[in-house]
Amino acid sequence: MPYAFNPSETVTVPVQGTSTSFPVRRIYCVGRNYTEHVREMGGDVERSEPTFFTKDASTIVQSDTEIPYPNNTQNLHYEVELVVAMGPDGVFGYGVGIDMTRRDLQAAAKKKGGPWDRAKNFKQSAPCSAITPAADADITGKRIVLRKNGEIVQSSSLDKMIWSVEEIIARLTYDMDLQAGDLIFTGTPEGVGPVVPGDELEGGIEGLAPIRVRFI
Repeated sequence: MPYAFNPSETVTVPVQGTSTSFPVRRIYCVGRNYTEHVREMGGDVERSEPTFFTKDASTIVQSDTEIPYPNNTQNLHYEVELVVAMGPDGVFGYGVGIDMTRRDLQAAAKKKGGPWDRAKNFKQSAPCSAITPAADADITGKRIVLRKNGEIVQSSSLDKMIWSVEEIIARLTYDMDLQAGDLIFTGTPEGVGPVVPGDELEGGIEGLAPIRVRFI
């Protein structure tokens, strides 16, 4: 059956060390998954049900991209995160992502008790590195760092996540539609903050390909 118009192209990110690409189906994100970040955002540090939200695959930005500063915000924030890439047989690999957030819109939504969609799910809000295959990656206890204009602004360890990768996958498998091609942004440590045009961000996790973007 012919389409009424041409469908969008499949969104992909490179697979590190290969000539192949990882086809992105959907992005799941975990909110408040590091204790110190929960504190800096004024939340309750007690372990409870994980908070999930989603981003469209179309929000993906590959490394070494220039990103126009988005509309309708005066307070754009960075949040560096471990990214888990799901394949047909479980975890395919890992990457580094930056969950860009229009913090002023998020604060307004929280005040009204409304959803965060406009604050999180907007154009070019999900920079993501190349995916390192799981067979080539050991993420146990690795450092996660974000540099802004060369200076470290976020630094922590993956073993400080409140919900582990295995627990996150189990929860998404239980009551969501986790499938091959899905990316999971697993939450950010403390130190989130703003960017302005001209700022460069570089996120890294030991043993994984980095993510680098610049705002214009």
